[in-house]
Amino acid sequence: MPSELIERPTDLTDDWLTTALGAGTVTGHHFERIGTGQMSECYRVHLRYADGDTGPATVVLKVAAADPNSRQTGLALGLYEREVRFYAEIAPTLSGGERSDGGSAAPFAPCFHHAYDAETGAFDLLLGDAAPAVVGDEISGASTEQAFLALTQLARVHGPLLGDAGLEDADWLNREAPVSQALLAGLWAGFADRFGDRIAPEHRLVCERLVEAFDGYLAQEAAAPQGLVHGDYRLDNMLFGTEGARRPLTVVDWQTVTRGPALTDVAYFIGCALPDEMRRAHYDALLSAYHEALGATPPLSLEDVRAGVRRQSFFGVMMAIVSSMLVAQTERGDEMFMTMLARHCAHVLDTDALADLPAAATPEPLTPDAADEGPHAHTDEALWNESWYFDFVDAAQGLGGWVRLGLIPNQDTAWINALLCGPGMPTVAVNDLHAALPADPARVHTGRIDLELSAAAPLQRYRVRLRARGEAYDDPAGLLRGAAGRPVEVGLDLEFVSVGTPYLYRITPRYEIACSVSGTATIDGRQYPLNGVPGQRDHSWGVRDWWSMDWTWSALHLEDGTHLHGVDIRIPGMAPIGIGYSQRAGEALVELESVCAQHTLDDDDLPSTATLTLQPGDTELTVDMVGHAPVLLTSADGRVSQFPRAWATVTTADGRKGVGWLEFNRNL
Repeated sequence: MPSELIERPTDLTDDWLTTALGAGTVTGHHFERIGTGQMSECYRVHLRYADGDTGPATVVLKVAAADPNSRQTGLALGLYEREVRFYAEIAPTLSGGERSDGGSAAPFAPCFHHAYDAETGAFDLLLGDAAPAVVGDEISGASTEQAFLALTQLARVHGPLLGDAGLEDADWLNREAPVSQALLAGLWAGFADRFGDRIAPEHRLVCERLVEAFDGYLAQEAAAPQGLVHGDYRLDNMLFGTEGARRPLTVVDWQTVTRGPALTDVAYFIGCALPDEMRRAHYDALLSAYHEALGATPPLSLEDVRAGVRRQSFFGVMMAIVSSMLVAQTERGDEMFMTMLARHCAHVLDTDALADLPAAATPEPLTPDAADEGPHAHTDEALWNESWYFDFVDAAQGLGGWVRLGLIPNQDTAWINALLCGPGMPTVAVNDLHAALPADPARVHTGRIDLELSAAAPLQRYRVRLRARGEAYDDPAGLLRGAAGRPVEVGLDLEFVSVGTPYLYRITPRYEIACSVSGTATIDGRQYPLNGVPGQRDHSWGVRDWWSMDWTWSALHLEDGTHLHGVDIRIPGMAPIGIGYSQRAGEALVELESVCAQHTLDDDDLPSTATLTLQPGDTELTVDMVGHAPVLLTSADGRVSQFPRAWATVTTADGRKGVGWLEFNRNL
């Protein structure tokens, strides 16, 4: 195969196609966009050959999305890598997977070329065309012939790989499950609010029972027979060949392929592909057809198949909730997700699968390991970074501040920020977004910044020392316009003592700790002594793309000793995601299920007011900004995000007062 990666269809040449296809000499080609995928793009390529030469008349080119936000998401979630490696490493081992003439019985297209760039997310797949074919319709449902075909073809993929040790050794197939009980609970709250009375009472019960037991359910199913799982085996991802097609069935979108309970795909398909009465009428025959197609000596008995499909019937319920809340809402989409939910819940009830769920349990909040205070080994993604962040508020002196060190190792760059602000005083900023990557993040020295970070007692006591030349701004909005300030000397010597339970996120490597802050802040020789004022610190590592989403982050501290943290994440085309915690003095930390933030901006794009609603607990807060400390962030490829941070006073609906910091990431 030629090694050149085809990033866009305009990169195709006749010579490249000739080599990739290995058939006749291509003397001309043209392409057209097909499908409406957001994460990837597909093009049908029409081919002409030299006289006397033959080859496929059309092929399909699949490449990463041109939109940088979609591409970064596909890269970060491993979607691109998994699909390319499926065609490169797994498909050739399955029946028909190595044939290049398109005349295969396997339910996937032959692959003529594949390439993947792990740094940028660019990839290409040159695949056999499924046309002429009819796309399955999830809402209308399958015919009985389509259902039998889909399950027997699936068995031919599953059979050779059930219990395969090679799958267990493939890291790219064994990623940690992205959905936890806490995340599912938050998404279910949004789903239930959106669809309300459209959810039948008996189906609502199925959803609530699954949410309450989800972590235990995942642990239980880890012992089920493991194999290759497509992960989205439904009619909308199936092309049924019509007269003249080279395959009776072509299954697409192998981006969610993974190793897991093999019967997940069977349960997901059979639970939704057919209307309830048709499913009930053909259920036993469909399971038998799948079992027989596993092979002459099937690795599972028919009763194993029946029991596994029963337990995995909950996968479709979970997918209906999760998928609907993570994609842009449309009228057809709503109809499809409600159809999915109703059919999958009916499948659960018909098989009495609720009896298989473990007891309801509230998951304990996660806490970080003490070793996580230090730096972590990075991967090769361009936007992998590691960040240490600290803030404080001294309301009595009218001073707030925040400090951040961010490492971007694959760009040999570090971000250093230290900002101080308050009512009636200039905003003082120490910003270097192009610093050299330090050899040791505990001691960072540039021409004008000395920063030292040390965990004196991991997760309990942390020391931050800074000496730097910064700039003072009478108008903090100047920091968003790239304006210059006047020179100022800045010093910090602060100790952060943990006063709450360290909180570890479930969906990304990051933790937050409420703190009491003591020490000294110095601005041009004037000292501000700090004595046990409220603050927060966090540490995160992994792929972070500031320019692909908006968010409102908050770390708030009430006078009664309650600490609140929440982030409301807004990714284009997806429902909001809320993460955080609430911890009252002397009580256990409570993980939040939803965080809703609204804010107003003044004419200078600085936030002026905000409201926050946190669940559970019905906590409502009104926020008034007191000091502004914004930063302007520009990516290596020119994207811009405003990052206005502010310390604020807060008032709860029941009259409690407090202070804290908020940040608003705003993509331009």
